[in-house]
This record gives sequence, C-alpha cells and structure tokens, in this order.
Amino acid sequence: MTSSFTSVEICAGAGGQALGLEQAGFEHLALVEYEHAACQTIRANRPEWNVLEQDLLQWSGKGYEGVDLLAGGVPCPPFSKAGKQLGAEDERNLFPKAIDLVDEIRPRAVMFENVRGLLDAVFDTYRNDVESQLRKLGYTPGWRLVNASDFGVPQLRPRVIFVAMRNDLSEHFRWPTPHDAQPPTVGETLRDLMAERGWEGADVWAERASSIAPTLVGGSKKHGGPDLGPTRARAAWAALGVDGRTLAEEAPEPGFVGMPRLTVRMAARIQGFPDDWEIWGRKTAAYRQVGNAFPAPVARAVGDNIRKALSVRTLHAVA
Repeated sequence: MTSSFTSVEICAGAGGQALGLEQAGFEHLALVEYEHAACQTIRANRPEWNVLEQDLLQWSGKGYEGVDLLAGGVPCPPFSKAGKQLGAEDERNLFPKAIDLVDEIRPRAVMFENVRGLLDAVFDTYRNDVESQLRKLGYTPGWRLVNASDFGVPQLRPRVIFVAMRNDLSEHFRWPTPHDAQPPTVGETLRDLMAERGWEGADVWAERASSIAPTLVGGSKKHGGPDLGPTRARAAWAALGVDGRTLAEEAPEPGFVGMPRLTVRMAARIQGFPDDWEIWGRKTAAYRQVGNAFPAPVARAVGDNIRKALSVRTLHAVA
C-alpha cells in the first residue's frame, strides 16, 4: 500500500502494532524499543525500518515534529491485575514520557494501548489527568475497551485503546466496529501446525479445542517464563487440550500421547502474527515478545479509522 501518512512508534515490542499500522497505510519513520530481542525481531522482518534500540526515557522526538501519528504499547504492569496496580507510583509507568513526546512532536493523532485494568475505578483520577493534559495540548482524547476476538483474532484479549485526535480532526474519527464473522477456534487456527510433524491425533485434538483461546500472558523480564500463565490460565488451556505449563520446541511427533504444548509459532499465530513474521531469540525471550504483543488485526482496525479521519482533513486542505 502506498502511504502518504507517517508514524513514530514507542515501546514497539515485537512489532504487532507496527505491522497493523503498516497494513493501515502508515509509514514508520522511527520505532523506539528498549529490549534487544524485540528490536532484532523487527529488524529481521522489516530491515528497512528505522529501529532505535534505546531507553525511551532518554529519547527525544526532535526531528519528528508534525508526524501524522504517534503510537505505542506503553508498558502495562503499572495497571495490570496480575501485578500490584501501582499506576502512577510504578517506576515502569511511561505515560508521563509519552505525553511529553506528544508535546514535543505534536502529531496529528495519538494511539496508545494498554491492559483493561487501566479502566478500573482506582485509575479514574489518573485517566482524567491524562485526558486533561492532552486537552491542554489541543487534542480530543478517548478510551475504548476492545476485544481482539471482535477483529478476527482467536483469543479474547481485551485491551484498552487510547486515541487522541487533534481538535480540528476529532469530528472525523470513529471507533472501528467489530467484525460480523466469529473468530476461528484454537483448533481451527492450529490444526495444521499441530499436524506438521505427522501427529496422528491432531484432528481429534482440533475438534476438542472448539473455542477461542484465553488471553496469552507474556510476563515481564523479571517475571514469567515460557509458559501460558498462572494457574487459572493454564486450567483454561487444559480445557482446550493444551498443556500450558511450558512451551514446546516443536509440534508433537508421531505416536505422541497426552496434551500437546504450544510452540512459539503457534502462540504467534494466536496473537494474529502472520506465519512469515520471524520471532527472534530463544524460547523464553521469543515467547515473552509474543505474549506481550498487540495483535496486528486490532491495530489495523483502529489505524484504518485514524487514517480515514486524517484523510478527510487532508482532502479538505487540498480542496
């Protein structure tokens, strides 16, 4: 897709959001990411992208003023129900830096994603403060809880999306509407990958795995390994016939008996990554990237509507 719209992305991770925004028609001028493995993943898949491997707190947006879109997956631990929900008191809270970058870059639109816990009542004051700061900068902000399954991703994965449009553009933005079609089940999604080494039980397993997946959990650098999450999550995976205690290096081999484990590639497909999207690193580092990713189909849906809003204004300016 030929693009006339530009973006800068912060906390880019494994590139799920960046891929979706690319599909929506945005050209990435810079992608800022601290983790080496995630940077290597983006470089492996899009060597032409400008990946900046550095601490966001030390990064300046100078030179990117007036970009069409500032986007990012601001770290979620400060607001996650799996943590202590320290919010503004959490040292990993990067929303203040993100707002500083909005002030510095003055993009035409802003798009950040986070966990659903950010909408909890305990963070009402925090959200109101974020909105107030964006309004002072000339933007119209809004939050929306979006389920990835509403956009074809085979897992529920509720995420909070924050969009702020410059005031002169805000009337043209609409939140995307969910798809009419149901997302595929885990069995439908992974049947071929489970069978790729000749496991005879793949078809029977796929019939049992007859619903969408629970939300994948990637964990942080300090906590979480190559498993599918805490006890409740593992129980949900077990109901689908998946052993969530660890991940596998390969699909089940012929003669395998029991519950299969997911590979990193299987987890990536459940997250909406295309099969040709290479995840760099060993199993733990690779799965952490996948589990923390923002599904590309959701990013594309929101990005499409941001681009449409920007396009209306652009057409008016030309006219």
